[in-house]
Amino acid sequence: MILSGQSIRARGIFTPFCERTVQRGMSYGLSAAGYDVRLDLESEGLGETMITPGCARLAATLEHFDMPNDLIGIVHDKSTWARKFLTVQNTVVEPGWSGHLTLELTNHSNVGVKIYHGDPIAQILIHLVDEEVEVPYQGKYQAQERGPQKARNEDGSQQLHTR
Repeated sequence: MILSGQSIRARGIFTPFCERTVQRGMSYGLSAAGYDVRLDLESEGLGETMITPGCARLAATLEHFDMPNDLIGIVHDKSTWARKFLTVQNTVVEPGWSGHLTLELTNHSNVGVKIYHGDPIAQILIHLVDEEVEVPYQGKYQAQERGPQKARNEDGSQQLHTR
């Protein structure tokens, strides 16, 4: 079952929490049955950035998540970005996870896509788990810090990436 906007509001999952708002022609905050999160580029010292054709980058949400033990979140693209061929890899927000979500953005187009701090970037659908999980998320990304976080090894140290 997907939670309604009213149920999402009552659960206190997102901080800061916003009712439905529009910025630069795109909506963010609470919707009828989801919550649209925004980009936090200021954590990287940026107001804007360009994602060049065929490239990917990590980005983080402005919103901090506190996922209850009986809910799971699924990250989906926003249609405005999808129509520009900028995709957000679908990520699962496990029951019990907390922190600022790191997103993986990929530009599949043949032109650069500019993104700005505070841009609405993805929609989170919140699903009810049939009962509270016995063991909530306790992995290496628990209490994730502000700003995009690289992949981590099992000991929690960041992995080095080469391309």
